Amino acid sequence: MNRTPQGVDPHEPRSARVFDYLLGGKDNYEVDRVFAHRILAVAPETRSLAWFSRKFLLHAVRVAAAAGVRQFVDLGSGIPTSPNVHEIAHETDPSARVAYVDHDPVVFVHSNAIMTKHPGVTALQADVRHPDELLGRLESESGIDFAEPVAITIVGVLHYVMDDEYPGELVRRYRDAMAPGSYLALSHAAATSDPEIITRTSQDAMNTSAQVRYRSLERVTSFLDGFENLEPGVVPLQRWLGDDLPDTKLVLYGAVGRKP
Repeated sequence: MNRTPQGVDPHEPRSARVFDYLLGGKDNYEVDRVFAHRILAVAPETRSLAWFSRKFLLHAVRVAAAAGVRQFVDLGSGIPTSPNVHEIAHETDPSARVAYVDHDPVVFVHSNAIMTKHPGVTALQADVRHPDELLGRLESESGIDFAEPVAITIVGVLHYVMDDEYPGELVRRYRDAMAPGSYLALSHAAATSDPEIITRTSQDAMNTSAQVRYRSLERVTSFLDGFENLEPGVVPLQRWLGDDLPDTKLVLYGAVGRKP
């Protein structure tokens, strides 16, 4: 079944729009809000987790920028939220090149209208599950030079890639294209999440683009094969942001790796 979003469908939850609602955005529909509230009914702190996810993404960009990386690719970028990757990257170097990629046509319209006003920033409508096509377009349309270090962020994306879509193979394909000194940041829904959340999200989003595959710590860690894992490792992403942040019933692992 094709789970790629097709145009604007107000009758099916979309992961980007659900996340937008959790962040307090307005680019969402009733079906997205209903989906979100079914999660919030079990775990009201999920709104905070959405912000933790954004902060983790931006932290990873700062880490890569501080290490000298000047090219950034945000896979599954979602509906634009400020501050965003290009704003953080440009704090270090205003000439840094940034590409936003999402397969949702609605996200692309928003990103193309807002992000491409900035020099060196591009938006692509493309699917992370088609790495060969996407890598070529990043070079030809966004000017990403994979002979030089690049930071790729795949935050809140891989748990939407089902097992029969081979998420590990996808990550390896991107890793193999990256030059030494490159960085990869990812987050992923954990199988240790509250069972009721897993059941609700699995039932409500079955066969849609918002369908989630919760995975074990060992499986998520395997996605970082070939990278040097930065401390604190593959952990609930709150641990990347501070020891005083509360645990959440919906658990997202966060990790940042450097290609040696």
